[in-house]
Amino acid sequence: MYDNLTGKTVSIYTLGCKVNQYESDAMYEKLAQYGCLPVHVSEELPSSDSNNTTAGSDIFSNKADISGNSVDICIINTCSVTNMADKKSRQIISRMRRMNPGAVIVATGCYVQASADDIVKQGVVDLIIGNNRKHDCARIISEFIGHEAVSDNLIDVNKCPDYDDLKLSMPEGHTRAYIKIQDGCNSFCTYCIIPYVRGRIKSRSLSDILSEIETIVTNGVKEIVLTGINLSSYDDDNTGATLKDVICRISEIPGLERIRLGSLEPRVITEEFLDAVSKLPNFCPHFHLSLQSACNETLKRMNRKYTIEEFIEVCNRIRRYFDRPALTTDVIVGFPGETDEDFEITFDNLKKINFYEMHVFKYSRRKGTVADKMADQIPEQVKNIRSEKLLSLTASNKADFEERFKGEPLNILIEEKINDNGNTYFRGHTERYMLVDIPEEYINEKYPEIKNPINHIISY
Repeated sequence: MYDNLTGKTVSIYTLGCKVNQYESDAMYEKLAQYGCLPVHVSEELPSSDSNNTTAGSDIFSNKADISGNSVDICIINTCSVTNMADKKSRQIISRMRRMNPGAVIVATGCYVQASADDIVKQGVVDLIIGNNRKHDCARIISEFIGHEAVSDNLIDVNKCPDYDDLKLSMPEGHTRAYIKIQDGCNSFCTYCIIPYVRGRIKSRSLSDILSEIETIVTNGVKEIVLTGINLSSYDDDNTGATLKDVICRISEIPGLERIRLGSLEPRVITEEFLDAVSKLPNFCPHFHLSLQSACNETLKRMNRKYTIEEFIEVCNRIRRYFDRPALTTDVIVGFPGETDEDFEITFDNLKKINFYEMHVFKYSRRKGTVADKMADQIPEQVKNIRSEKLLSLTASNKADFEERFKGEPLNILIEEKINDNGNTYFRGHTERYMLVDIPEEYINEKYPEIKNPINHIISY
C-alpha cells in the first residue's frame, strides 16, 4: 500500500502550539511506516516573534530542511492564531518552495483550514491537507504523487465530529513527549479564530491514551505532557473519564517519571482535582493557567468565563496543595477598549498573584473574530509600553522564584548538550520547569556510569 512513498525523503516544518508539534511527530511516524525517510538538520529557521502572537499559541519551529539539499516531500504545519501567524505561515511556505524546488510542497494546519482558497490561488503549494485529515496524510500524498484524484483532503471541521486518530510511539528528537488527548474548542473568546479552524470539542478515548503512553514510555521517554486545544474540557464519552481520571490512570504506568500538563482553564482546578493529583509522586507541580487579562472589564470583552477574583482563588487553592508550585500564564495587553485604568488593575492583580513566568502578548487583530471589529483599538506604542512593563515584572518574579530553590538538590531531565564560551553543559528542566545547565564535569564526577546523560534525570 502506498508503494510510491518508499524511499521518499520528508521534512516537516511546524509553527504554532504543542498540539501541532504532536501532530507533526505523528505525521512523520505515519509516513515512515510507508517507507518515507524523515530529514532533520541542525539549523533552525527563525520562529515568530512571541510578542506579536496571541496568547496560547507558543509559536516555535522544529528542525526543517534548510541546508539546500532538496527533499522529496516538504510539509508545513501552519498556524492561524493571529494575522501575524498567517503571515509567518505564508512566508515559510514560500521559503520552503524556494529551498526545495523539486519537492511536493504540502500545507496543513490551522492556516490551511482557515484560508484554503487563498492558498490554492497563490499557486505555491502542491497539496493541502485539513486539520482533521492529518491522520490520512500518507494516503493523500500517495494519491497526489501517483497522479490520482486526491479525495477527502479538506473537510469542514465543524461538520466532522470525529477525533483525528493520530498515534505516536516515539517523538522525533525530543526527550519529553507531547500527547494530544483533546481537540476543538467551544469557548469562542472574542479574540480567537481557533474554534472555527479546529471545530467543536472532541476527546480521545482513555484506552487509546493509555496504550500510546505505555508504548512511548517503553521506548524510553520519561516525561509526557498532556496537551489539547482546550485540555480542561477533556471528557471521554464512552467511559466518562475526565482530565483528572486520565492523569491518575497514566500515573500508574511503570517507568513514567513525570506528568506535566499543557495550558489549563481555571475551572478545572477544583478541590477534588488537586486532592487527587497532589498525591501522585510523578505529577509535576507546574500549572500553566490561561488568564489573558487580570481586569474584569477586559475579561468580559474577551468573553472569558471567570472573574479575576475566581482566578486568584484558584491560584491560592493550588498553593495550599503544593509546595512552591510554578504558576505560569498568558497575558494579552492592548486588547480593544483596555484603558490605562484597566491595565493598571491588571498589573496590580498580576503583582498580587506573583506568577513564576508570564507569556506577554501584544493583542494582534485577527480577521474573522469579534474583537477585530471592536471599537477603541489600542495604538501599537501603547501596547509596547504595557508589554515592557509586564515583561519587567515577569523577569523579577522569575528571578525571585528561582532564588527560593538556591542550595536545594533538584531533579533535572537532561534534554541536550550545549557549549557556552568554551564550557560544556547538559541542559534540562526541573519538575517546576526551571531551566538548568549542569557542567559536564559535575555529571562525569557524580554519574560516571552514565555515558550519555541525555534523557536521564539527574540530581543537581
